[in-house]
Amino acid sequence: MNNVSSDIIDKWLKAWSLSRKLPLPVKYKSGFKVEVGEEKQKIRYVFPEINDDFIELSKQIDEPWIYLKACASPDEVKDEISENWIIQPPGYMMGCSSPMNISRKNLCEGYQLEYEKYNSTTAVKIINENGELACIGRIVLVNDLAVYDRIITEENHQRKGLATFLMQELEKIALSNGIHNNFLVATEQGKSLYETMGWELYSSYTSIVIPGI
Repeated sequence: MNNVSSDIIDKWLKAWSLSRKLPLPVKYKSGFKVEVGEEKQKIRYVFPEINDDFIELSKQIDEPWIYLKACASPDEVKDEISENWIIQPPGYMMGCSSPMNISRKNLCEGYQLEYEKYNSTTAVKIINENGELACIGRIVLVNDLAVYDRIITEENHQRKGLATFLMQELEKIALSNGIHNNFLVATEQGKSLYETMGWELYSSYTSIVIPGI
């Protein structure tokens, strides 16, 4: 795994914010801050490593629903924080230089694609014949980086290859813009799927929060 650069974090967080129509990240000491403004995620701070800035901030914050995030494993984070903080399910930063390892597939019968563009983001939706959303994902282009975001297949449409088809559609958008450098943050479940497509682990990614009562 690589040491994660601030440049990668900056681009990824910009993409994350653009995708959600949120304010762009601002520098906070050695990391970044995003004003999310949601009830259960007010602010997120992201650091490229566990360092003094991360540890000091974890001691200062006692308010619920402010997330601290670092490119580190849960075990590394656990050793540095108080018991007020709850470690969230692990995340995995992953990278891939296209082309992805996907055998080209046709979209299942009874489904069609829809596109929505905003803020350097393209949302690709797979809709069934009843107009129901079956699968959605977004790609955000920030300079030389294509960030894949919120790839979701609804439960009653899973195991039909929709996510795989969606990924190749998102990749086409990156390639059509001359971008070969792909990036995403995966869940435990998603990590296995992306690895079969040729994505590689870039860094562990751990989030902590003080939950509300």
